[in-house]
Amino acid sequence: MRLHRFIHEQRVALPRDRVFPFFAEARNLEAITPPWLHFRILSPGEIVMRRGAVIDYRLRLHGVPFRWQSVIAEWDPPSRFVDLQTRGPYRLWRHEHRFDQEGGATILRDEVTYAVWGPRFIQRLFVAPSLDRIFAHRREVIARTFEPRP
Repeated sequence: MRLHRFIHEQRVALPRDRVFPFFAEARNLEAITPPWLHFRILSPGEIVMRRGAVIDYRLRLHGVPFRWQSVIAEWDPPSRFVDLQTRGPYRLWRHEHRFDQEGGATILRDEVTYAVWGPRFIQRLFVAPSLDRIFAHRREVIARTFEPRP
């Protein structure tokens, strides 16, 4: 199994105790996911984020519908958390979310370790460009969400 790594960083001009709660609310994932993925959380009711929490989603990846299930494998607020795909389109998906305090700002760091099914060109032609687009959208939404208000 060939592993790939995707890293994304973004600075938010607020302290992490003001930023982390947004990411601790699982339903906010819908807000930061691009509309072209048709992403929806299927888990009913309130999702209490903690180690062992399970979240079910539905999305379309390159037009193909998928169900995705993640478990919160590590939970260390307000510093970090890790979600692992337990069912979904990837052979392996581990997403670490870090929230590093830097003065009065927060550095958001996403590190995704993943493996895809199929031949190597799938990663190069489909997965890597999709991750770039997804996190570019996410960057814009996060910037708008946390930009200072007068």
